[in-house]
Amino acid sequence: MKLYLLRYFAVLAEELHFGRAAERLAITQPPLSSGIKALEDELGVKLFERSSKHVALTPAGHAYLAEVRVVLDRVARAGETARAVAAGLRGRLDIGFTGSMVYRDMPAIVRAFGAQAPGIEVQLREMSTGEQLEALLHRQLHAGFINSSVVPEPLASLPLAEDHFVCCLPEGHAMAQAAALDLQALAAETFVMFSRDVAPSNHDNVIALFHRAGIHPHTRHAARQWLTVVALVALGMGVALVPAAMARAGAQGVRFVPIAGLHHPTVGVLAWHRDAVSPALRSFLDVAAAGQQG
Repeated sequence: MKLYLLRYFAVLAEELHFGRAAERLAITQPPLSSGIKALEDELGVKLFERSSKHVALTPAGHAYLAEVRVVLDRVARAGETARAVAAGLRGRLDIGFTGSMVYRDMPAIVRAFGAQAPGIEVQLREMSTGEQLEALLHRQLHAGFINSSVVPEPLASLPLAEDHFVCCLPEGHAMAQAAALDLQALAAETFVMFSRDVAPSNHDNVIALFHRAGIHPHTRHAARQWLTVVALVALGMGVALVPAAMARAGAQGVRFVPIAGLHHPTVGVLAWHRDAVSPALRSFLDVAAAGQQG
C-alpha cells in the first residue's frame, strides 16, 4: 500500500470535498479521485459515499480513518526522530569509564552534555581500561574515559585535565599530618599497588615515581581499582601513591599528603573509534573538548 494514498484519504476525510482536499494536497482532482478509488479497490471496501454534491465517510471509512491517523502520526514521528538523530539531537551513547574517573572530569562533561543535548541518552558503564579499549576497538562503546596516555589505532583520544600523584597514608601514620613529605621517607614502608594487568599505565606511572625517587618499594597487595587501593590503606595494609582526585571520594581513615619536590601527572584520556563518530558522539566530543579548554 502506498503511503501517499493514505494521506489522500485522511485529507479528503477531513475536508469531505474533493476540491478543497486537492488544494491542500497541491494536486488536481483527477489524481485524488483515482487515488481514492485505487485505495478502495485494494481494501475491497467503500470508504466514501459520494455524489456530485455530497461526500461522506461510510462506517468502514470512519473506522479506517482512526487507524490511518495512527499510521501517519507514527510515520511523521519516525521522520522527526531520524532527522533529530542525524543532527545529533536524539539518540543514545554508551560511555565507558574507570572508577577513578568519577572523581575527575567525567561527571562535569556528562552533566554539560546532558544540558546541551537532553534528547540524547547517555549510558555509563564502569569498565577497566583494558576492557574499554577492547570494546572501543570492536565498536561496542561509543567512547571511554580511560587511564592511559596512548591508545592503539584506529582509536583517537582527547587528553583530560591533568591530575597528579599524592601519598595516601593511614590516618594514624606518623607522617599523616605532614604538609608534604619526601617519598624517600617512605622507602621502608609496605606499598599497596595498582594491579598492572588491569591498567598498565596506572601501575607503570607509580613505578616511575619510585624510580625517580631512587627507591625500590616493598609491595605486598595489588588492587584493581584506585578506590580499593585507598580502602586497603585505610585498613592498615600499607601506604600508596594515588591520584590526588581520590581525595574527593571522601574515604575515611586515610590522609592524602603531597609529595615534596616531585610532580608526576596521572594519565587520563577520553578515547573513541575514529571510524565510528556519529553526530551524537561528535556533540559529546565537542562538549568534552570545550571543557578542557575552559
